Amino acid sequence: MKLTRPIIFLAATLAGLLAASAASVVNSKHNLSTSGPGAVIASTETEICIFCHTPHNSSTQAPLWNRFDSGASYTLYSSTTTKAVIGQPTGASKLCLGCHDGTVALGMVRSRAANIAMRNGVTTLPGTSAANLGTDLSDDHPISFPYNSALVSANGQLNSPPTTGKVHVDPNGSLQCTSCHEPHDPQYGSFLAVDNTASALCVTCHNMTYWSQTSHKTSTKTWNGTAPNPWPHTTNLTTVAANACENCHDPHGAGGKSRLMNYSAEEQNCYSCHNGNIVSPATKNVQADFSKASVHPITLTIGVHDATEITLVPSGTGHHVECEDCHNPHAAYPATGTLPGGLTGVRGVDITGGNLPTISHEYELCFRCHADTAKGPARVTRKFPNLNTRQEFQNSTGTNSFHPVIVAGRNSDVPSLKSPWTIASKTGCTDCHNSDTSPATGGTGANGPHGSAITPILERAMNLTDTRSTTTTAALCFKCHNFNWANNTDPFQSSGGDSLHNQHLAKNVSCTSCHDPHGSPQPHLINFDTTVVRAIGGVGPSYTWTGVRHGTCTLLCHGEDHTPKSY
Repeated sequence: MKLTRPIIFLAATLAGLLAASAASVVNSKHNLSTSGPGAVIASTETEICIFCHTPHNSSTQAPLWNRFDSGASYTLYSSTTTKAVIGQPTGASKLCLGCHDGTVALGMVRSRAANIAMRNGVTTLPGTSAANLGTDLSDDHPISFPYNSALVSANGQLNSPPTTGKVHVDPNGSLQCTSCHEPHDPQYGSFLAVDNTASALCVTCHNMTYWSQTSHKTSTKTWNGTAPNPWPHTTNLTTVAANACENCHDPHGAGGKSRLMNYSAEEQNCYSCHNGNIVSPATKNVQADFSKASVHPITLTIGVHDATEITLVPSGTGHHVECEDCHNPHAAYPATGTLPGGLTGVRGVDITGGNLPTISHEYELCFRCHADTAKGPARVTRKFPNLNTRQEFQNSTGTNSFHPVIVAGRNSDVPSLKSPWTIASKTGCTDCHNSDTSPATGGTGANGPHGSAITPILERAMNLTDTRSTTTTAALCFKCHNFNWANNTDPFQSSGGDSLHNQHLAKNVSCTSCHDPHGSPQPHLINFDTTVVRAIGGVGPSYTWTGVRHGTCTLLCHGEDHTPKSY
C-alpha cells in the first residue's frame, strides 16, 4: 500500500510526458488504444502502454513486457556477400515480431484474461501493410546477428559497431530491430532512430568503398513527376542525394531479396532513374537504348548475376550481362582521367587474360566478356577468324595490325586520318560501339554501348555485307578516315597510277570485305571476308605486304582475277 501513491504519481508523470511531445508514442501508430491516430486501433481500450507493457506479472524478456512471443520459425535473409552469422530472431527483434509477423493477435496481452477487442474485428496488422513482415524475413534487413570487430574486418565495408547513440547494437552486441527503430518516437517516420535523409541511418553502419564521391550520394537531381515514381517508399525525399541508398535498396519488403534491391529484375533498379524522368539538369534516357535492335541483352536473365563473380560464366544458362556487370552503382563518379566515371570500381580482364579487381582502362571491362569467354558466331566470315578481342588488339608480332585500343598503332603511314587523329592516337571501344543517338553523333541520347539501331551496337553505320562503302553506308569508318582520299590522291595506287581504294568503292565493295576493324595477323587490318573474296586456281585468297605502300593480292573478287595483283 505504501507504493500506491508513487506508482500513481509515476504513471501520471509518464502520461504527461507522453502527451507533451508530438514525437511520442501517443501520437504514433504504436498507440493502439481508442485515441490512436492509426487505422488499426482498439474498440474500447483506452490504455496506451498496455499493448506492450504492464506493471505486474510481466515477462522477463524486457522491462514490464506484456506480450506473448510468436512461436514462428522464420525464413532468414541470405546473400553470397554477407559475412554476418544470421540466426532466428532474438532479443528486442523477437519482441517486435510479436506484432509485426502477423501470427499473434494484437490484443493478446498477459494482463487481460481475454484479448483486447480491436475495431472492425481486426486481429493482426493487415497482410498488405508494410508493417506486417510475415515470417519470411528474407526480403528484410538482417537482424539478430553479432555486429562486432570480427564482422567489420571480414566485411571490409562496415564502420565500427555503434555501441552508443540513437543507432546502436543491443547489450549483447547484436544488431536488432531497435538498432534502427525507436518504437516510442515516430518523428522521423517508420519509427526510425534518426532522420534517414541522405541515408544518414544507413551510413552509421555501412561504409561502402567509393561512396563518398559517387553521384548517387551527391546529385541534387529531382523527379519530373512522370510515372513510374523512382522513390515509392520514400515519398518525403525528393532528390537523388536525399534518397541515397534508397534509390536502389529497400530495407523491408525488397523485391530483389539478396542485397535488398527495390526490384527483382536487376535492370529495373536502374531504369527507375535512368529512364529520362530524373531532371534538373536533364538526365539521359538510358532505358530507351535497350529497346533498340542491337543491345547488351540485360533483360534476358533475372537473378543470374552475382556480386561475387570474378569472371562471367562462359557458356550455358549462366552466361549473362546486367547493368552491374559494367557499372558499380556505389562508384558512379564524374569522369576522371582516361576512364569514364561510370566505369569506376568495376572488374575486368587485362591484356594477358588476368582478372582485375578494378579496371584502369575501358577495354579491360570489355575484355571481361569479349575476350576469352564463349560468344556467338562472327558477323563476318574471315580468312583468319578470331572472336577474342584481347588477342586481336595485342601488339604480339611484327606483322599483325590492330586499331590502337591498347597501344598506338605501328603503322607510320596512315594518310587517310582526319584531324585530330594521328598515328600516335589511341582509340576506345566506345568510339565505335556506342548508341546511335549519343552526343558523339550529335544526338541527345546517352553515351555508352547500351544499345543502338545499328548492329553490333555501332555508333554509326558500317556495312558488314558486300555493298558499296560511302559516307552514309560506312559512316563509322569515315568518322576517322577521310573519304575524299579515295580518289586519285590516294597513295595506294596501281602501277598505272589509279586510286585503288576508289576503284574498289566504285565496284560496290564494303570496307569490311578486305579489312577487319579489330585486328588481323596481317598488316593494314587485311583479313578478307571469304564470302566475297575467294581463292583462285586453288590459291588464296591471300595478301602479301612487300614494303611501304606496296603489296600483292592473289584472289578472285567480283569476278576480277588477281593472280597476282600488285600495287
